[in-house]
Amino acid sequence: MNKKIKNIIILVIGLIVLNFVNQSFYKRFDLTADKRYTLSETTKSIINKVDKSIFISIYLEGDFPSEFKRLQIETRQYLEELAAENSNIKIKFINPDSQREDLIKRGMMPSQLTVEEEGKLSEAIIFPWAEISYGKKATIVSLLPNVIVASQDEQLQKAIENLEYIFSNAINSITQSKQKSVAVITGNGELQDIYQYSFLSEVAKKYKLAKFTLDSVAKSPQRTLKDLSSLDLAIIAKPTQQFTEEEKFTLDQYIANGGKTLWMLDNVQADQDSLFNNGKLLAYPRDLNLTDLLFSYGIRINTSLIKDLYAAQIPLATGKVGNQTQFQNLEWFFHPLVGGNPNHPITKNLTPVRLQFANQIDTLKNNIKKTPLLLSSPLTQKVGTPSFIELQSIADEVIENEYRSGNQLFAVLLEGNFKSAYKNRVKPFNTPLFKENATNNKMVVISDGDLGKNQILKGEPYDLNRDKWTNQEFGNKDFLINAVDYLLDDIGLIQLRNKTLQIKTLDKQKAYKERTFWQFLNVVLPLILLLIFGFVFNFLRKRKYS
Repeated sequence: MNKKIKNIIILVIGLIVLNFVNQSFYKRFDLTADKRYTLSETTKSIINKVDKSIFISIYLEGDFPSEFKRLQIETRQYLEELAAENSNIKIKFINPDSQREDLIKRGMMPSQLTVEEEGKLSEAIIFPWAEISYGKKATIVSLLPNVIVASQDEQLQKAIENLEYIFSNAINSITQSKQKSVAVITGNGELQDIYQYSFLSEVAKKYKLAKFTLDSVAKSPQRTLKDLSSLDLAIIAKPTQQFTEEEKFTLDQYIANGGKTLWMLDNVQADQDSLFNNGKLLAYPRDLNLTDLLFSYGIRINTSLIKDLYAAQIPLATGKVGNQTQFQNLEWFFHPLVGGNPNHPITKNLTPVRLQFANQIDTLKNNIKKTPLLLSSPLTQKVGTPSFIELQSIADEVIENEYRSGNQLFAVLLEGNFKSAYKNRVKPFNTPLFKENATNNKMVVISDGDLGKNQILKGEPYDLNRDKWTNQEFGNKDFLINAVDYLLDDIGLIQLRNKTLQIKTLDKQKAYKERTFWQFLNVVLPLILLLIFGFVFNFLRKRKYS
């Protein structure tokens, strides 16, 4: 008896010690092959800076399709990893059914899904959104990426791959005490504010936005350069007037002193509005006096226009029925739809981008790393300038042999040590800030000034990602936002967009066809085996003891 009591005491003490160890030491193990629940060092550094409660509300609760139950589960498991890393992160899943109108007013638009169950199609509405609150600040996060995909399964995979980036990016933005600054350059005929509103209003949500005119260079060049150098990024959107040597030198030294730049340039004068108004236009080269500056960085923007058989549509009047003019959307080959580099975080999972009268970029050999971002299809044709472009040419028969110019480059990322274009040259003005080289700098150059130009509808700016006439969707705004994020990213945050996972999905058609077999295998067969086991067991028992 004493030995039995001793064993019980040892067992109780062992259980107490084991419970203490369990409460004192906490460790989660990620046993998935693709390590989808392992947080990157970038994410850890972001969430470890959260020093007070941050609340994450996810509107993925309630009845919705089984595919998106998977998104709910993956989101919950990922956020639990964040909460395990930092106890200040509080998560809550909410059923949106009782507050749909309120969510829509706050910018969380519902998604309509086509659901296939038992071979039948039906519609379902979900709110794939999260809301993050930190002190007095709040932001919303879309859990479904805006990409063109072949199926909902593929959309689900993109969403799950994107979880770490969207939450890390949102938490980083909302917890930053000091915003980086972005200058919108003016003074050389750049796009008016209303035509950049769709893009710049998104930039203003994360960064401090300021207009900066280069006109002041003429009167106070040193002061202008000093003021510009205090800003982190400069956006130059479709200048139409020549840059003076002083203005160009200011931009050159801004770059040499570490400033990041996003260029959207047209080297050919050709506007769609003129074409619609007159039925034809004269496209001719535009000299912005930037050739030598860009050449020193290792690129050249040509003065030929590119036609691409993979193109966006424009609406054209094709006749009348009674007094009503009939319109038809037709492909306009001067508006290429270009794909993004799938291996770079700026352009991964990007909807095709629409260009308008775009020029081709040549890259030159130097020590600068050049990454292509936007490329045409192989079915292209170069159109030299000056030349007349007529709207009626849209009806011309396509001769494929004339579209053999191959893939054309329209946007490129430059990274490295930029050499000043004014090295070993006479300087337009003296400055104590002069540097011959920029160390570890970045810029993005786009050979289409209209890529960031939104349309106007009833006097108001229209969404840059959508055409007001054809209702086509594009990736223009997403591309520009990603480019800005990449240029201003000092912690490698945007690299999280390159995360790739393998999500195993169910073959619905096969499951529907074979459902009787699997129902039998999982429900009926176990019962039959249990009956057989019971019969055999009783038979053997009676035989042994009878």
